[in-house]
Amino acid sequence: MGLDEDFGLALRAVQKIDFSTTAEPVLNVFETNIRYLGGLLSAYDLSEGKHHVLEKAVQLGDMLYGAFDTPNRLPITRWDWVNGALHMDQEAPMSALSAELGSLSLEFTRLTQLTGDAKYYDAVQRISDLIEKQQNSTAIPGLIPITVSPVDNDLTAYKTFTFGAMSDSLYEYFPKEFLMLGGRQEQYRTLYQHAIEAAKQHLFFRPLNPQNQDILISGNVRMSSLGMVKLDPEAQHLACFAGGMVGIAAKIFNRTDELDVARKLVDGCIWAYNSTPINIMPETFHVIPCQDPNDCEWNEERWYRGIIDQHVLDNTKDAAQIIEEDGLQPGMTKIGDRRFLLRPEAIESIFILYRITGDSILQDAAWTMFTAITNATETAIAHSAIEDVTVKQAQGTRKIDECESFWMAETLKYFYLIFSEPGLVSLDEFVFNTEAHPLRRPQAK
Repeated sequence: MGLDEDFGLALRAVQKIDFSTTAEPVLNVFETNIRYLGGLLSAYDLSEGKHHVLEKAVQLGDMLYGAFDTPNRLPITRWDWVNGALHMDQEAPMSALSAELGSLSLEFTRLTQLTGDAKYYDAVQRISDLIEKQQNSTAIPGLIPITVSPVDNDLTAYKTFTFGAMSDSLYEYFPKEFLMLGGRQEQYRTLYQHAIEAAKQHLFFRPLNPQNQDILISGNVRMSSLGMVKLDPEAQHLACFAGGMVGIAAKIFNRTDELDVARKLVDGCIWAYNSTPINIMPETFHVIPCQDPNDCEWNEERWYRGIIDQHVLDNTKDAAQIIEEDGLQPGMTKIGDRRFLLRPEAIESIFILYRITGDSILQDAAWTMFTAITNATETAIAHSAIEDVTVKQAQGTRKIDECESFWMAETLKYFYLIFSEPGLVSLDEFVFNTEAHPLRRPQAK
C-alpha cells in the first residue's frame, strides 16, 4: 500500500518479540499458525525477503513444531507448550476440530521452501496422508467430520459435516496447497475433488428467497443412526469462503463448469448481506432449502411454515409474531447468531471471483458491503464487532468492543485489493490462506 514507514515500525516491533515463550499456558496451534506464522511469512514474501522477519518465523515455527512431538506425530492442537518444552510425555488429543488439524500445511510448507529444512513439510504431510487414507471411509465419503480423534489416527468416527465453522479451512487448504507446491503433488487435487463432489451432493442447496434468485448456500449435514443424510439449512458467514475456493479450484483443476457453482455461492452471501436492514450478514441464520432447485418460487405461506418448523419448541406464537419479535427478514426462518464480527469470508470470495471473471457487478457489491460495514462498525479509534445486524439503522448498532486481527489481515485487505490494479498481489503469484496472508508460489523449473 506504500505505507513503508508504518511497515518499518511494525518490523522493529516484531524484532522485540520473543516467540519462544508466551504467557498463555495453552497455545492454540491453529490460530498461532495462521495469524502469527502466516503473517511473518507473508511480510517476508511481500517485502521480497529484504527484512529479517524470516528469522522470527523460524523461531515461531520451531516452537510450533514441538506440538508434533507425539507418539503418532499428529499435533496437539491445544498445546501445553511448557510441558513440551520440558520434554515431558505428550500425545495427540482424544478429539480435535478437523480445521485445526488440517489447516497447517500452507505455512509449514512455505517455511520449508524458504529455509530448505524439510522437517516442517514432513510434519504436515503426515496429516495430509492420513486424510487421503480415510477421506472415503467417513459416514459421507469425501467429507471429513467436524470432530476427529488424532490420538487414534481416526477421522471417521463422528458424523456431522460442514464447510462452516470448525471444518472450513481444512477444505480451503487443498487447492491452495496444490498451488503452493507448484502443482507437483496430485494428492491435493484428489482430496479436493472428492470433497467438492460430496459437497455439491449434500452441502450446497438453493434457498427459498423473495427475489427468486438462483443462489446457493452451504449448509451442514449429519448422518443419522439409520443411515439417512439430514440437511441442516444453516447459512454461516464462515462458509462464505466456499465461493472463492470453488472458483480457484475451477480454474486450476480445469473444472470450468463449477465457476457457475462458485458464482451462485458468492451471490448467496451477497443476498444475505442485502437482506438485513443495515445490509450486513449475520453470523448464522436458517433458510428453507428447495428440494428441487427448479421449483423454488417464492411463497409467503411456505416461508411461514418454515419459520414454525424452526421454532417447534415455542408453539405459543404464530409466524407473524416470531417475525416481529426476532427481526426475521423474508427468506430467513431463524437467526441463530445476530452478530457481525468483521469477518472476511464474503469479501474474500467476491474479490477472488472478481479477479477471475472481471465482472464489475462484484465491485459494486463490494462497495455496498464496505459502506454498510463502515457505517455500522466505525468508532473513534477503530472498527468494532457489532451485536445485532437486525437493527433498523446502522447508527443504532451496539458495539461489542472487539476487533479480531483478521479485520486488517483479511477483511480490509480484500476491500483494498478488489479496487486495486489486478497485478497488485496477483492470484497468479500468491496463495491466500485462512488468515489470508499471501504466500508466493515456487516458480516451476
